[in-house]
Amino acid sequence: MKKEERMAQDIFANIGGKENIQRLSHCMTRLRLALKDDSKVNVDALKKVDGVMGVIEDDTLQIVVGPGTVNKVAAEMSKVTGLAIGEEADPDDNDLTFSEKAARNQANLKAKNKTPLKMLLRRIGNIFIPLIPGLVASGLINGAANFAKNAGVDPTQTWMQILLLLGSGIFMYLAILVGWNTAREFGGSPVLGAIAGAFLFNPALADITIYGEALVVGRGGLFGVIFAAWLMTWVEKRVRSVMPGSIDIIFTPLITVLAVGFFSLYAVVPVAGVLSDGITSGINVVLDVGGVAAGAVLAGFFLPLVMVGLHHGLTPIHLELINTVGYTALLPILAMAGAGQVGAAIAIFVKTKNKRLRTIIKGALPVGFLGIGEPLLYGVTLPLGRPFLTACMGAAVGGAFQAVMKVAASGIGVSGISLIPLIADNKFLFYFLGLVIAYTFGFLFTYLFGFKEEMADGI
Repeated sequence: MKKEERMAQDIFANIGGKENIQRLSHCMTRLRLALKDDSKVNVDALKKVDGVMGVIEDDTLQIVVGPGTVNKVAAEMSKVTGLAIGEEADPDDNDLTFSEKAARNQANLKAKNKTPLKMLLRRIGNIFIPLIPGLVASGLINGAANFAKNAGVDPTQTWMQILLLLGSGIFMYLAILVGWNTAREFGGSPVLGAIAGAFLFNPALADITIYGEALVVGRGGLFGVIFAAWLMTWVEKRVRSVMPGSIDIIFTPLITVLAVGFFSLYAVVPVAGVLSDGITSGINVVLDVGGVAAGAVLAGFFLPLVMVGLHHGLTPIHLELINTVGYTALLPILAMAGAGQVGAAIAIFVKTKNKRLRTIIKGALPVGFLGIGEPLLYGVTLPLGRPFLTACMGAAVGGAFQAVMKVAASGIGVSGISLIPLIADNKFLFYFLGLVIAYTFGFLFTYLFGFKEEMADGI
C-alpha cells in the first residue's frame, strides 16, 4: 500500500469514516475537511497518524500533512469517497433533516467560540486559498522576468515579452477570479460574482461621471470586489425566493446584475475606495512611524495567525498595497516568521538525539527555506512549546531589520528564499540579510534557552 493510501485510510478511521465527509479540499499544506458530524473525530488519534504534522479544529477540520503530500492524500481521499476536490456531498446523508443539521452545525460553531472577525478572516482565506498556486507561479515568473529586466536584459525580446505576459496574466484578471470565489464561498452563482469583479475593473468606468467626478478603474480594489460579489449573492438569493420557477433563469440574474451594478457604482466603489485608501495609508504610516518596533511586533506575532489559519485573510491587503503603491512592505516583514522557525529547527536538530524529531526536521527544512513553514510549525516548534516562542523572537529581529531597510515586494504568493525575485527596488541583498538575521537569532535563542532534550520525549 502506498504511503498516501495508508494515510487516507488512517484519516478516514479517525474522522468517522469516508461517509462523514461533507466537503474535501486542500491548500498547500493542509487537508480541509467539512464534516457532517464533528463529534465523530478522534483528534488525539488523528495527530498520531504517521505523516500528520498537526490538526486544527475550525469551521473545517484542517489536517497538516505538508506540501506535495497533501495533493496525493487529497487525491486518494477523493478517489475513495467519490467526491471531487471542493464538491459537496448530498445534504440528506446521515438521515438528518435540514433543521437537525442546522442546529448541530450552529452548536458546533458556538462550541468553537467563533467571533465575527475570525469568521471574516476565514471567509477571506477561503476566497484566496484556491488562487495561491496561480499567484505563486505567476509571481515567480513575473519576478524573475523583472529581475532580468533590471539586470539589463532587453524587455522587447520575444522570450522576455512572453515571460512578462505569463507572469502578469493572473493579476490582469484577478478581480474576476476573486469575484467568482466570493460568490461560491457565500453560496451564490459564481458567474455573478465574476461579473461584479469585471465591471469594477472595466476600463469603460473612466467614461462614466458620478457625483461630478469620473470613476476610477479599480477604485476600492479587491475589497470592493469582495463586497460587490457578496452583495450579488445576497440579492440573488432574495430575488430567487420570490421569483416563479418558470422565469427564474431569466429574471433572477437580470435583476441581480442591474441592482447590484448600479448600487456598486454609486455606493460600493466610493466606500470601498475610502476603506482601501485608509488601510494602505495606515499600514504605510505604521511602518514609517513605528520603524523597528513595528517590524518586530508584526513579524513576532505573525506565527499565531498562521497557527490558526487566519494568515490568508491578509492576502487582499497585500494585493491592495501592490495595486495602490506598487509594492507591499508588509510581506517581507511577515516572511521573517517562517525564517525564525527555520533557525529554531536547525538549533533543535543540532542539539537533539531524538531520531524521529531529527527525521521530521530534515523533511520539513527544505520547504521551510522556501517559505512554507507549516510543517515546521506543526511538526516541530509548536508541539515542543518553548521553541515556538524563540522562533517568534528570532522572527521579530528579522522583521525589525526589514522595516528599517524599507524592503518591499512587488508580488505575493511566496516567502522565504522564493520571495527574493519579487523584492522591489533591487533590495534583494537587504531582504536576504534579513532572512539570515532571522535564521541566526531563531537559532541562537532556541539553542541557548529554547530547547532541552527532555522536551523531545513526547514527539
